[in-house]
Amino acid sequence: MNMEKHVKAHVELFEHLSQGETEKAQVKKVFYDEYFAVLDLAAEFYLETVQLVFQDHALPLGQLEWQGRKIDPRAIRRTALLTVEGERDDICAVGQTLAAHDLCPSIKPFRKKHHMQAGVGHYGVFSGRRWENQIYPLVRNVILSSD
Repeated sequence: MNMEKHVKAHVELFEHLSQGETEKAQVKKVFYDEYFAVLDLAAEFYLETVQLVFQDHALPLGQLEWQGRKIDPRAIRRTALLTVEGERDDICAVGQTLAAHDLCPSIKPFRKKHHMQAGVGHYGVFSGRRWENQIYPLVRNVILSSD
């Protein structure tokens, strides 16, 4: 994703290293160490998930199964639902996570919350300053208020 951005970042990493700017290089290295950590997933699991969730749309079509039983989000009643999206997400289109609210009509409206984070892409929803300062506090508050 964002091939130009990542190529540019790696060129900058190389430049920082070649110019002896180890602190700047370390910042990029730490980022990419975490960013590439998802590669620890088994390829079969990752590809199956992409196919079922994003290509086949198995959950909203009522075709997603776990251990031979169909998953029915309408059965979810006594929990909170928080969906979060990044304004610049190039993996999950805007509105994709919000659709979970329609899939879970048995959750009371006051228990449903949606947050659109301005200025972040897919990775920024889960990591970085905006996660720590803006998104995580929302997640924490939803969890604490659900006790």
